[in-house]
Parts: sequence; structure tokens; C-alpha cells
Amino acid sequence: MNANDVAQFLRSNPQFFDQHPQLLETIVVPHPHGGRAIPLTERQIVSLREKVRVLEAQLGEFLRFGEDNDAIGEKVHRLALALMGAKDAAGVTQALHFHLREDFSVPHVALKLWSSDEVPAELRDKAESMGAPQCGAAAGSPFIGCFGEAADHVRSLALIPLGQTRTIGLLALGSEDPQRFFAEMGTLYLRRIGELTAGALSART
Repeated sequence: MNANDVAQFLRSNPQFFDQHPQLLETIVVPHPHGGRAIPLTERQIVSLREKVRVLEAQLGEFLRFGEDNDAIGEKVHRLALALMGAKDAAGVTQALHFHLREDFSVPHVALKLWSSDEVPAELRDKAESMGAPQCGAAAGSPFIGCFGEAADHVRSLALIPLGQTRTIGLLALGSEDPQRFFAEMGTLYLRRIGELTAGALSART
């Protein structure tokens, strides 16, 4: 009988240690964090404690994610209220720039609307083909010029096409931190900001 046979026997006979409880007190195994031998029951307790620590760490991480999402949700809510309260398109633009800068700490914001801004047809086509917000490094992006004189300072960016059935423009967010906007990041809140912005502008133009 080899080790696999023993393991299979114990799995097939879970009542074995109920029938031979004295074995739990006499069997000793190596301590997972040291060379000394400990009873099997103590080894089980150590294993359970380790699992508890892992679960506590995961729970703490989930709570932090939840708190972060709550904070972002509150910021999006404040932005929505500001956009709803804007009297005209200029007010929408002002509210958008203010909240993105003050609430979301985005230093560079560029809003390009097809109806009022001169945007090359090639960039329009690229924006209209996105279908969803895109994030990544600023270097090599054809949209870096949207930031004007600040373009040299932008290291990462988020591009948000405005409009659902029809694209009316593009909202570009730029950061001097190369890790602020990265390709694999979630874009749920960016999408919501884009929807709010497009809705507010469409209602006032």
C-alpha cells in the first residue's frame, strides 16, 4: 500500500477516525513553519488558522474595493447633479471641467464636439469606431493633440466617445502619471461619465 492508497482509503472512509479517535492524539506530522513534529489535530488547527487569515485578507480587500466604489459613485452623483443644473452648453462644459479636476483629480481635460470643434475626419472616425471608453499610454496616441499645449505633460489618457446611437464628440482625460489610465482598467464609471456628459450636451444644443 502506498501513500495514494492511504489517502484514497481515508477519503472513502470518513468515519475511520471516529472509530479510532486515539490515533488523532498519537499521529504526529511536521509543523508547517518549523521542523518540530506536532499532533495531527494541532496541524489541522494551524491549517484552519491559515485559511482564516487568507479569508480575512480577502474580506479586507473586498471592503476596500467597496469603499472605493462608493466614493467614486458619490463623485459621479455630484457630477450628474452639476450637469443637470447647468443652464446651457457652456455651463455643462464648465461643470464638467470643474468636477473632473477637483473631484476626480484629472489635471487635463479636453472636450471635442463635432458641432463646434474642428476635428480631423480621421480622428472622428476613430472615436466613432471605439464603441466604449479606451485607456492607455499617451505616447503614440493620435488623440494626444486634443490637449493642446499640455500634450507634452500627458503620460496616460482615457478616451470617452460621447453618444450612444450617434457619436457627437469625444471627452479626453489626461494624466501626468503613466499608470493613472492603463489598458486593462475598468471603464464602467468612465462610460457613465460619458453618458451623462452626452445627455447634458444633447439637451442644451
